[in-house]
Amino acid sequence: MRAAPRSLRWNARFYDRLVIELRPLGEGDVAAHMAGEDAAVIEWLTGAAATWDSTYRHFETLAANAARGVGKRGFGVWLDDELAGYIDFDPDDPDLPEPGDVNIAYYVHPWARRRGVAIEAVRLVCEQLRQGGLGKRAIIRTHPLNRASIGVARAGGFQPVSAPVSGQDHSCETDDAPAGDVVFALDLEAPGLGGD
Repeated sequence: MRAAPRSLRWNARFYDRLVIELRPLGEGDVAAHMAGEDAAVIEWLTGAAATWDSTYRHFETLAANAARGVGKRGFGVWLDDELAGYIDFDPDDPDLPEPGDVNIAYYVHPWARRRGVAIEAVRLVCEQLRQGGLGKRAIIRTHPLNRASIGVARAGGFQPVSAPVSGQDHSCETDDAPAGDVVFALDLEAPGLGGD
């Protein structure tokens, strides 16, 4: 696997005087990526601790998908030129509520949390989805107790499309989402997204 080109600035924006950008991940990013994984990432996103080998293979898959323009494509989230998190989008996820939906998943390393990094990374991905015509709606699925992810969705303008029946029962009111998830959607075709 070739190292991700550092000259590639996939998308960047100044946010609260910080530079947040998305770049492809390469072999040289494995250690920093793994260092950002904590108990919250495992609980809310991955379900298991990563290994060097599994992370490397994941990066290879993302690069191959990006080259073909299909499947899940992921990026490192860089804050002032330091790896601060991860984000991906998947227009081919089979568990999405409607055709044309694109799933977004992300996490931010503990040192970079509560600084708006996830919100801006989601906005950058949504702008790219819209500009590339890669979907009709961006979807964020999260556990109903994951307040940080729910806050990111709301701050990004996403609207709930399903919710758990109660705080104790994590099944959804609709069959469109896996049990336990709250599903938020952002209309990528709406005027005003991405600076219109």
